[in-house]
Amino acid sequence: MGQGRRHFTDEFNREAVALLVSSGRPLSRIAGELGISPSMLRNWRNGCGGPDAGSARPPIPASAPHSAADPAAEISVVEPKIRRRQLSKDGNVEISGRDLR
Repeated sequence: MGQGRRHFTDEFNREAVALLVSSGRPLSRIAGELGISPSMLRNWRNGCGGPDAGSARPPIPASAPHSAADPAAEISVVEPKIRRRQLSKDGNVEISGRDLR
Protein backbone atom coordinates (compact mmCIF):
# COMPACT_ATOMS: atom_id res chain seq x y z
CA MET A 1 0.00 0.00 0.00
CA GLY A 2 1.04 3.58 -0.55
CA GLN A 3 1.96 6.07 2.09
CA GLY A 4 -0.68 8.27 3.69
CA ARG A 5 -1.21 11.82 2.64
CA ARG A 6 1.58 14.15 3.72
CA HIS A 7 0.78 17.32 5.61
CA PHE A 8 2.93 20.43 5.66
CA THR A 9 2.94 23.32 8.09
CA ASP A 10 1.75 26.74 7.00
CA GLU A 11 5.29 27.97 7.59
CA PHE A 12 6.70 25.37 5.19
CA ASN A 13 4.11 26.40 2.58
CA ARG A 14 4.96 30.09 2.96
CA GLU A 15 8.71 29.47 2.76
CA ALA A 16 8.31 27.27 -0.32
CA VAL A 17 6.27 30.00 -2.04
CA ALA A 18 8.79 32.64 -0.95
CA LEU A 19 11.59 30.56 -2.44
CA LEU A 20 9.64 30.18 -5.68
CA VAL A 21 8.93 33.91 -5.95
CA SER A 22 12.40 35.11 -4.96
CA SER A 23 14.47 32.60 -6.94
CA GLY A 24 13.12 33.20 -10.42
CA ARG A 25 13.58 29.48 -11.12
CA PRO A 26 10.84 27.36 -12.71
CA LEU A 27 8.09 26.11 -10.42
CA SER A 28 8.69 22.50 -11.47
CA ARG A 29 12.37 22.73 -10.52
CA ILE A 30 11.65 24.19 -7.07
CA ALA A 31 8.97 21.56 -6.45
CA GLY A 32 11.37 18.78 -7.44
CA GLU A 33 14.07 20.11 -5.12
CA LEU A 34 11.57 20.19 -2.24
CA GLY A 35 10.20 16.73 -3.03
CA ILE A 36 6.65 17.94 -3.66
CA SER A 37 4.48 17.90 -6.77
CA PRO A 38 4.42 21.00 -8.96
CA SER A 39 0.63 21.19 -8.61
CA MET A 40 0.94 21.34 -4.82
CA LEU A 41 3.40 24.24 -4.98
CA ARG A 42 1.23 25.96 -7.59
CA ASN A 43 -1.82 25.64 -5.31
CA TRP A 44 0.12 27.09 -2.38
CA ARG A 45 1.29 29.99 -4.53
CA ASN A 46 -2.21 30.66 -5.86
CA GLY A 47 -3.72 30.36 -2.38
CA CYS A 48 -1.64 33.21 -0.98
CA GLY A 49 -4.34 35.71 -2.00
CA GLY A 50 -3.97 39.19 -3.33
CA PRO A 51 -4.59 40.53 -6.81
CA ASP A 52 -1.61 38.78 -8.39
CA ALA A 53 -1.82 35.47 -6.51
CA GLY A 54 -1.72 33.44 -9.72
CA SER A 55 1.38 35.20 -11.01
CA ALA A 56 4.72 33.52 -10.72
CA ARG A 57 6.21 36.83 -9.60
CA PRO A 58 4.57 39.86 -8.05
CA PRO A 59 4.71 42.99 -10.18
CA ILE A 60 7.40 45.51 -9.27
CA PRO A 61 6.23 49.11 -9.28
CA ALA A 62 8.27 51.28 -11.63
CA SER A 63 9.27 53.54 -8.75
CA ALA A 64 10.42 50.66 -6.51
CA PRO A 65 14.19 50.24 -6.22
CA HIS A 66 15.69 46.79 -6.57
CA SER A 67 16.09 44.88 -3.35
CA ALA A 68 19.41 45.41 -1.63
CA ALA A 69 19.36 41.82 -0.39
CA ASP A 70 21.21 39.27 -2.49
CA PRO A 71 18.65 36.72 -3.80
CA ALA A 72 21.27 33.98 -3.94
CA ALA A 73 22.14 34.57 -0.28
CA GLU A 74 18.46 34.48 0.69
CA ILE A 75 17.95 31.22 -1.21
CA SER A 76 21.01 29.67 0.41
CA VAL A 77 19.45 30.41 3.82
CA VAL A 78 15.83 29.44 3.09
CA GLU A 79 16.36 26.37 0.91
CA PRO A 80 18.20 24.25 3.53
CA LYS A 81 15.55 25.10 6.13
CA ILE A 82 12.77 24.00 3.82
CA ARG A 83 14.64 20.81 2.93
CA ARG A 84 15.29 19.99 6.61
CA ARG A 85 11.61 20.43 7.38
CA GLN A 86 10.68 18.22 4.46
CA LEU A 87 13.07 15.52 5.58
CA SER A 88 11.79 15.69 9.15
CA LYS A 89 8.23 15.24 7.85
CA ASP A 90 9.36 12.08 6.05
CA GLY A 91 10.98 10.78 9.23
CA ASN A 92 14.40 10.62 7.62
CA VAL A 93 16.17 13.02 9.95
CA GLU A 94 15.71 14.59 13.31
CA ILE A 95 16.08 18.32 13.67
CA SER A 96 16.55 20.54 16.66
CA GLY A 97 14.69 23.74 17.43
CA ARG A 98 17.87 25.63 16.66
CA ASP A 99 17.73 24.39 13.03
CA LEU A 100 14.25 25.83 12.54
CA ARG A 101 15.22 29.47 13.01
